[in-house]
Amino acid sequence: MKNIIRSIPFLIISLLSSGCSVIYTTAVDQRDVNTILNDTTIKFTIVNKFYDDEAINSLNLSSGCYRGHVYLVGEYDKVFQKKRAIKIAKSIEGVKSVTTYLLPKKKDDVCGTDDNIKLALEVKTKLVADKDIWSTNIDVKSVQCNVVLYGFVASENKIKKAIAHAKSVEDVRSVKSFLTSAN
Repeated sequence: MKNIIRSIPFLIISLLSSGCSVIYTTAVDQRDVNTILNDTTIKFTIVNKFYDDEAINSLNLSSGCYRGHVYLVGEYDKVFQKKRAIKIAKSIEGVKSVTTYLLPKKKDDVCGTDDNIKLALEVKTKLVADKDIWSTNIDVKSVQCNVVLYGFVASENKIKKAIAHAKSVEDVRSVKSFLTSAN
């Protein structure tokens, strides 16, 4: 019961952030509805387990899942936290692989949370503006002003375009792409 109560805020935030876009997202997603449901279940299970784990600061980690492939992006204070997060993600039923972009926290980094949010929004805005890319299939995260892209697009050409958009945003230090394509 305790876990269910703890999950409620995550579910509410998810529902509010997705709103009516769920129907649109499902319609334009490259995955079938069952795959989307499985991926969403995996993601929320990971978020819940991170929240319950005292060793992991869940606010410093983001997770995503596409076709059973989990992506963990964020920062950690100690190496054991990174290892613990990976172990938890791998333990979830349905997870095929875990890909990480996890950096040790820097105490004196001038790139803060506001900067990371701003960069991710600017990249996402560019992706949405490009009518040739299904931006709903691309997750954008920024860690220490390094942009990370993951998700699924239709072709290698669209991966290159998404990377170019991310690199074009001022103050982006680097771009790491985990995007995959049908080709």
